[in-house]
Amino acid sequence: MMIEKIQVFFKEVKLETKKVAFPSREELIGSTWVVLIFTVVLSMFLGIVDMGLSKLIQSMIK
Repeated sequence: MMIEKIQVFFKEVKLETKKVAFPSREELIGSTWVVLIFTVVLSMFLGIVDMGLSKLIQSMIK
């Protein structure tokens, strides 16, 4: 009974996987570049904000 359910599950997974539209190599590379650039820009922004807030807190403490 449990084994049958597991078999049905994997058959359904196989059918659903056939429906998936995987990106082309060019789309994948383009998306990867977007994520990398966004990550670098966001980390630089957060670093600048962090330094600014640190200096502000330090000036308030002194």
